[in-house]
Amino acid sequence: MSEAIRDVVILGGGSAGWLVAGVLAADHGTASGGALRVTLVESPDVATIGVGEGTWPTMRDTLRRIGVSESDFFRECDASFKQGSKFIGWRDGSAGDQYHHPFVLPQGYLEADLVGAWLQHPGEAFGERVCFQPRLCEAGRAPKQFATPEFAAVANYAYHLDAGKLGTFLRRHCVERLGVRHVRDHVSGIDTADNGDIAGLHTRDHGILAGDLFVDCTGMRAVLLDGHYGIAHESQQHVLFADRAIAVQVPYADPRGPIACQTLSTAQPNGWTWDIGLQSRRGVGHVYSSAHTSDDEAAEVLRRHVLATGGAEPDPASMRRIGLRPGYRKRSWHRNCVAIGLSSGFVEPLEASSLVLVELAATMLSDQMPATRATMDLVAERFNDSFAYRWERVVDFLKLHYLLSTREDSDFWRDHRRPESIPPRLQALLELWRHHPPSRYDLPRVDEIFPSASYQYVLYGMGFRPPPAPAPAATARRRLDAIEKADRYSREAADLARRMIAGLPSHREMIDHALHHGMPRL
Repeated sequence: MSEAIRDVVILGGGSAGWLVAGVLAADHGTASGGALRVTLVESPDVATIGVGEGTWPTMRDTLRRIGVSESDFFRECDASFKQGSKFIGWRDGSAGDQYHHPFVLPQGYLEADLVGAWLQHPGEAFGERVCFQPRLCEAGRAPKQFATPEFAAVANYAYHLDAGKLGTFLRRHCVERLGVRHVRDHVSGIDTADNGDIAGLHTRDHGILAGDLFVDCTGMRAVLLDGHYGIAHESQQHVLFADRAIAVQVPYADPRGPIACQTLSTAQPNGWTWDIGLQSRRGVGHVYSSAHTSDDEAAEVLRRHVLATGGAEPDPASMRRIGLRPGYRKRSWHRNCVAIGLSSGFVEPLEASSLVLVELAATMLSDQMPATRATMDLVAERFNDSFAYRWERVVDFLKLHYLLSTREDSDFWRDHRRPESIPPRLQALLELWRHHPPSRYDLPRVDEIFPSASYQYVLYGMGFRPPPAPAPAATARRRLDAIEKADRYSREAADLARRMIAGLPSHREMIDHALHHGMPRL
């Protein structure tokens, strides 16, 4: 094995493998004979899961980084715009129980006492008061105009997409434009160097594929990191109970009807359903806990949800069952092998954290690519620290959605409130948040996956009400000024919503324009 890192071999395709390949090849000039050669090997015998259909706004930067056209992406991946998530029935299951987690930060965030002002208006929903985007979503508006360039936004957005089509789209771009070598072959063994590194992969038809760095994108099997090195998977099922999902594709009742521009997450007795609008269909699924319900009961819940939301009777044979293993590996990088995607970990589909972790891992790997084997362990240590922290924060954030619920219709929801199921760090933060809103002091890293604003949207959307803080007489005037300032920002958010609703096209109109005319390129 050479001392310099020249050859990167990625095992596994799908969204994760091809995103990693694209970022590495684009950044390191693989197509033009740059310092890095990138090979992706995937077995024709192994199908990818291909279910994750939600992304974070970071995906815009990733696609732009690897040089794809956003218009082509929309045409080939059945994509639509995503402006956040709407949670239905999570608080207590009563009529009208809903709140939004938008992608736009609150108006005046970090500049005014938005929470203190909102507490003075108990009848208003926090998200709608402080941000224009929930109203934009409810009105079915797109996050950009026809003349807005590719990847630019009037309102911050991500995508909904067909994960299988995304993998195909990225593969073609990586091979044809970025110089990635694609090997379709079955890996039958692993060649180990004297120092314990992976030296190469034995393939059925291409012999040994040698490399300096190997990326494990083999999904939950983690063929390299787990199968070869035995790096343990740290279960989080004692915190987050959902370990099964069942998914189905639902045609639109009206092919020209509106397309939701946010993920719809609806609480169910023993889990929740996702409902995602793509151009040609809806992607609908039910995430549930096998300890609290049966597979047949879960399928019936999904069936009822599809029918209640205007879909036709789903064919039971078309329902795809997926096993989940909530957890992650505290060491994603061991020796010259780094796991990215499901091989690194997966918690559950809530809040679409899976693909954003792939993007962040691919970006950090590319930015911090070790020049030599001698420096690789130093980079690996930094990488492992970063992603162990990120996984912990994902678990905390998702748990927050469940533990604040007051639903009493099943043990599933009651068990989520048991103190022993709540991570100690999250318990401590909840105690602090009784006196101070979530802030940058609670989330100290620059590149947090979920900013403090996201915690506020969920915390107050779920009904958390901190008591009004008593203010000393000396600061009463200052506090009143801060609330008045926040009220001005609230009026500003409402005015922005009115103007945007009047000036932006509908979601379907914007998609149609992108498909037939394309978005302007900068």
